[in-house]
Amino acid sequence: MRYAVLLCLLLCSSISRAETLQVAVAANFAAPLRELVAQYQSSHPAISIHLTVASTGKLAAQIRQGAPFDIFLAADQRRPRELAREQRLIADSVRTYARGVLVLWTPQSGINLQPEQLERGRLSPLALANARTAPYGVAAEAVLARLSLPPSVTLVRAENVAQSFHFADSGAAAAAFVALSQVQARGGSLWRIPPSQYPAIIQQGGRLNDRPATRDFYRYLFSGPARALIRQAGYQVDDAQ
Repeated sequence: MRYAVLLCLLLCSSISRAETLQVAVAANFAAPLRELVAQYQSSHPAISIHLTVASTGKLAAQIRQGAPFDIFLAADQRRPRELAREQRLIADSVRTYARGVLVLWTPQSGINLQPEQLERGRLSPLALANARTAPYGVAAEAVLARLSLPPSVTLVRAENVAQSFHFADSGAAAAAFVALSQVQARGGSLWRIPPSQYPAIIQQGGRLNDRPATRDFYRYLFSGPARALIRQAGYQVDDAQ
């Protein structure tokens, strides 16, 4: 009986120590973050981490409306800095966790996606994220502004970069502007767009509170093993952070 009571106390204590983190993450970084969460939880099994995936603009709006997030991982630096000025993010927690790489991708192999082919109207429609809410959409619009597309080429604007990928992957679009991280492990054809053709995609994050679990997981995202995984996923990472 005494052992049963001790076991119950241990279980109750374990449950009381379990914590849940709410992380708001831009759509382009959702898949790598799931890998990072799995890696982190292998040594922190008591921490449950729930992800909310959407465009950076929509997540920032949710934070302003009081959404109970612990960490915000954006696809730009503007929203985290704005939220820090509004005292919704802890100012000294705002850091760059990755730099995004924009590509034009189609699931079809052997397709030439170079600018001259696009300007001949060989591919249509083209999908891209909505620039009003998605930084990868801003980057894609900058690339398109440099091209002379014929009127026959139509554009399909997605809610976020994940939906842009889905349009091409499902055949609803001939090709899509997406993050390299979304497609580098897949087949098909891609054009890795020169960084000089679009604004740098500097992806910053920040903490909404000082809870120990929040601080620990956020710190882990900038550790050596995490940076290696982020780089492997198709991002540029500054080791000097």
